[in-house]
Amino acid sequence: MIDIKLILEKPEYVKEALAKKLWDFDPAPIQEAADKRLTLIKRVEANKAKRNTLSASVPQVKKEGGDVQAIFAEVKALAAESKKDEEELAKVEAELKALVEVLPNLPDDDLVGGGKENNTPIHHFGKERDFGFTPKNHVDLCESCGLIDYKRAAKISGTGTWIYTNLGARLEWALLNYFIECHLADGYEMILPPHILNYDSGYTAGQFPKFKEDVFWLEDMEPRKFILPTAETALVNLHRNEILNLNELPKKYFAYTPCYRKEAGSYRTEERGMIRGYQFNKVEMVQYTTEEGSDAAFEEMVNKAKALVEGLGLVYQIDKLAAGDCSHSMARTYDIEVWIPSMGIYKEVSSVSNARDYQARRGMIRYKDENGKTKYCHTLNGSGLATSRVFPALVEQYQQEDGSIVIPEALRKYMGGLEVIKPIKK
Repeated sequence: MIDIKLILEKPEYVKEALAKKLWDFDPAPIQEAADKRLTLIKRVEANKAKRNTLSASVPQVKKEGGDVQAIFAEVKALAAESKKDEEELAKVEAELKALVEVLPNLPDDDLVGGGKENNTPIHHFGKERDFGFTPKNHVDLCESCGLIDYKRAAKISGTGTWIYTNLGARLEWALLNYFIECHLADGYEMILPPHILNYDSGYTAGQFPKFKEDVFWLEDMEPRKFILPTAETALVNLHRNEILNLNELPKKYFAYTPCYRKEAGSYRTEERGMIRGYQFNKVEMVQYTTEEGSDAAFEEMVNKAKALVEGLGLVYQIDKLAAGDCSHSMARTYDIEVWIPSMGIYKEVSSVSNARDYQARRGMIRYKDENGKTKYCHTLNGSGLATSRVFPALVEQYQQEDGSIVIPEALRKYMGGLEVIKPIKK
């Protein structure tokens, strides 16, 4: 959440920054609520001080033979008056919180405004292959090689799903093992989190309340719980309501989970097959850092995602996202996108993002600096990687004229030394 002090002190700066995210922000309601809160706080404190003074006078009044019942009556009347103010103060504070908590994160100053049309490619790796034959799309390749069963998935689940079969299941598992091994080698701690989370987890991640209908809720549970849309939602809550020591930072975690996305489906022709689905596998990275270590952590995570794709020998590019294309909770994002030959475009396999202190403020995730001052952590996340885009890119980029698929060298040890997946003879 945005620091309310910043909103009150620099309302025009916040308004201009959020406009870059295509958010029409009016600071007036927040300023009015904050002024009302301050007035009520002063009244409550003045009332309390007056009651304390009156109560302290009782022994002296008794000693002098005065009427203490009048004092008690006045204290009681003041307490009743204060109770009303305190109830009003609670309402105003809830109103103020509701006004602030829906606001998106401020974009970093160097980001251009606008939506995805203003994204900027900043890096390219590899050369788009000239096949010398008519390449197949990943759907046909996966079916002809017996890697994916779309029809039976639709039968038992519906559209927007798929079943990995035989060598397809092994190839998917090989990708996950490759990602996991690389993260362990880089000193990240592996986590296997629960897939069912509580409301506070979605709130801290910045997905709630605005996007609470974008997840799958388990309606028969009380209190209501939801299925995680990404492991980030779990990982960024590990230290909720904690104060970390400086020597603990940065904390580096990764987790493998399926991800469950409500918006998925094969409603777009170019996104059929595995490009967009209700459920897909992903290995996710998260870091907790100090304010000073935030930028270095971002660059490290971008380089990690790059290394994973390069290790597979895939053609890819990196886009620096415009402010309006960054997600609600993020201050900056770089997308790592792989080339999908059949589509002739690049598709995201990793978004590396920096939330700055936005999530930490929501989840009260703090640390003590070298002077003992309590500060909010910075949180960062990055896919490392999402297989539902890597898998199609891999089979399409490595396909051969005879319909076979060459397995990248980095994955062969997880595939029992297998080098090529051949079409199944019908």
